[in-house]
Amino acid sequence: MSKPYYITTAIAYTSGKPHIGNTYEIVLADSIARYRRMQGYDVRFQTGTDEHGQKIEIKAAEAGVTPKEFVDGVAGEIKRIWDLMNTSYDRFVRTTDEYHEKQVQKIFKKLYDKGDIYKGYYEGMYCTPCESFWTESQLVDGKCPDCGREVKPAKEEAYFFKMSKYADRLIEHINTHPEFIQPVSRRNEMMNNFLIPGLQDLCVSRTSFKWGIPVDFDDRHVVYVWLDALTNYITGLGYDADGDYGDLYQKYWPADLHLIGKDIIRFHTIYWPIFLMALDIPLPKQIFGHPWLLQNNDKMSKSKGNVIYADDLVDFFGVDVVRFFVLHEMPFENDGNITWELVVERLNSELANTLGNLVNRTLAMSNKYFRGVVSNPGVMEAVDESLKSEVLVAVKKVDDKMNELRVADAMTEIFNIFKRCNKYIDETMPWALAKEEDKKGRLATVLYNLTEGITIGATLLSPFMPETSQKILSQFDAPALSLSQLSEWGNFPSSGASVTATPEILFARLDVDEVMEKVTAMTGEAGTEAPAESGMDVPAKPQITIDDFDRIQLRVGEIIKCEEVKGSKKLLCSQVKMGSEVRQIVSGIKAHYSAEEMVGKKVVVVANLKPAKLAGVLSEGMLLCAEDDKGELALLTAEKDMPDGAEIS
Repeated sequence: MSKPYYITTAIAYTSGKPHIGNTYEIVLADSIARYRRMQGYDVRFQTGTDEHGQKIEIKAAEAGVTPKEFVDGVAGEIKRIWDLMNTSYDRFVRTTDEYHEKQVQKIFKKLYDKGDIYKGYYEGMYCTPCESFWTESQLVDGKCPDCGREVKPAKEEAYFFKMSKYADRLIEHINTHPEFIQPVSRRNEMMNNFLIPGLQDLCVSRTSFKWGIPVDFDDRHVVYVWLDALTNYITGLGYDADGDYGDLYQKYWPADLHLIGKDIIRFHTIYWPIFLMALDIPLPKQIFGHPWLLQNNDKMSKSKGNVIYADDLVDFFGVDVVRFFVLHEMPFENDGNITWELVVERLNSELANTLGNLVNRTLAMSNKYFRGVVSNPGVMEAVDESLKSEVLVAVKKVDDKMNELRVADAMTEIFNIFKRCNKYIDETMPWALAKEEDKKGRLATVLYNLTEGITIGATLLSPFMPETSQKILSQFDAPALSLSQLSEWGNFPSSGASVTATPEILFARLDVDEVMEKVTAMTGEAGTEAPAESGMDVPAKPQITIDDFDRIQLRVGEIIKCEEVKGSKKLLCSQVKMGSEVRQIVSGIKAHYSAEEMVGKKVVVVANLKPAKLAGVLSEGMLLCAEDDKGELALLTAEKDMPDGAEIS
C-alpha cells in the first residue's frame, strides 16, 4: 500500500490576475507532487483561492459587481492559469465553498467556547491591501512593514485569539523539530523576531466590512482573514469540527508539506500551528517558505509596470520552457530573477543546444547508420563505464536534492546527464566510427549508450517538464520506467528497438531582438533592459579589394567540445566541427563565455588562418567575435541554422 503524501500551496488571493511570481509556486508544488508520485507515494495535492476580505469588497464595488461575482471571475482566471501550466492538483478549494464556510463558523465557535477567543476592541494602524493591523512601533517609516503602503488609524470591536497561551508550546515544537520550518533562515527569523520577543493576541473578526464568513453567534462580525484562509488545508480534506471527519482527512492529515511564499511565513508558522494546537489537531510536518521571483531584480508590481504574466510567456515560449525557467532559475533560499531576455538565453543555451541538439543528433545518427534500430552488441570501451557511472550518480543526486526540496539543484543534475551525453559523443566520435565497417558493433554500442543515457534523463525530467519528457521518450519508443529502475543501467531494450524516423525539433532557437520587438508591441513597453546606445564609432582600416577579401575563407563551425586551457586566465580550447573535419581552435574569450556555454554553438570560423600555438596549445583557426566599447565580446553566428562546414561568402 502506497504511503500517503499531502502537499499544498498557499491559496491565491482573488484581488486580481496572478503574475509569473505567483504562478511559480503552483509549478514548484506540482514538480514536487509529480516527483513524489514517481517515488511511489499516494499524493494528494491541493491548491485554491482565498476569496474574502475588505479589499475584495472594495474592488467589487469599483467594478460594479457583487463580491461573489468578482471572486468567481478572478478564481476562474487563476484556475485557468494553473491548468495552462499543466499542474496536476487534486483539489482546487475556494473559501466561498459552502462546506468551508460552515466549518470555519464551527471552528470559530469551538475556539470561543474553549475560551481561546474573546471579544474586545482593536485600535491601531490598518493596512487595507494586507488586511493587517499594526502598532506604531511596528511601522517602517510610518508605513506597513509588509507592503510599504499607507496605513490608516482604525478602531473597532473585534474578537481576539489568545496567541500567547500557546507560544511556549510552539517554541518547544520548533526546537524539537528542526525540519518544521525551512529554510533555516526562515525558522531563525520567526523565532528571533516574533516568538521569543512575545506574541500579541490576534484579531480574528471584523465589523467594518461585510464580505466574509459571518460569526454565526454574533452576526455583526465576519471571520477575519487568517482563521478563514488557513483552515482550507483541513476543510479541503473534509475536516469536521464536530469530529465527523471524512476519509481524506483521516488518510492525509497531517500535511507533509505546506509550500508558501516567504512573505506569508509568519502566518503559516505561528498563527496556523497555534490554531491547530487549540483544536487539538496534529501540526503539519513541514512548512517551506520559498523565495520570490523578481523581474529584473525588482519585486513585481502593477504600479511599477514590471509585471510579467505566465500566459504571455507561454504564448512566446511554450509551457515547458516557462516551467523549466522558473524551476531551474530559482535558488533554494535567495530570490530569483526573470526577464524576457534571460528566458531566451536559457532556451537557446540549455534547451535548444544542450538538450534539443543532443536528442536530434542521436536520433539522426540512429536513423542514418542503422535505419532507426537501436541495439547493444556489447562492444565496450573504458569511456562507456565513465558515462554509466556519471549518469547513475546523477540519478542518486537528483533523488537526494528532491528529498531536500532543492528543485533547482535537482534539475541541474538532470541537465548534467545531458551534458555528459554530449561529451560522450565528442569522446566516441560516431561519425568517424561509421566510416569503418569493422567498427559497426562499436558504433551500435555507442548509440545504445547514448539512447540509454538520454531516456534516463528524460524520465527524470518528467516532474519538471512533463510534455518534453513524453516527447523525448516517445521519439525513442522508450519503455515507461519507475524511479527505482533508473538506478540501474540497461533498461532500454538491447535486442533492437526502432526510434522515430523523423525526429521532432524540441526547441527552436529564438532571436532575442525579435522576441523583444514582439514584447514591446504586446506591452507597449521597451522591455526590461536599458535602451541601447545609438551605436559606436571605430577607427577605419585601409580599404581592401575583393581579391583581398577572397583570400579569407569563412565557414560555419559547430563547437562539439570545449574546455579551459590549463594555466591560462583567458583561453578556451574548442573542438569545432566543419563538415567531416574537426579543428582545434583556441580563443581568448574565457571572461565572456564558460566552456559549457560554448558547446553546441554554431560560430563563424576563419578557416584558412595559419596554425599557431597559444599558451603551448595548437590553434587551427579563429572564431570571429564582435566587441563593444566596454570590451564585451559576442560570438558571431549565422542568422539561420546553417549546416556546419557551410562557407560564408
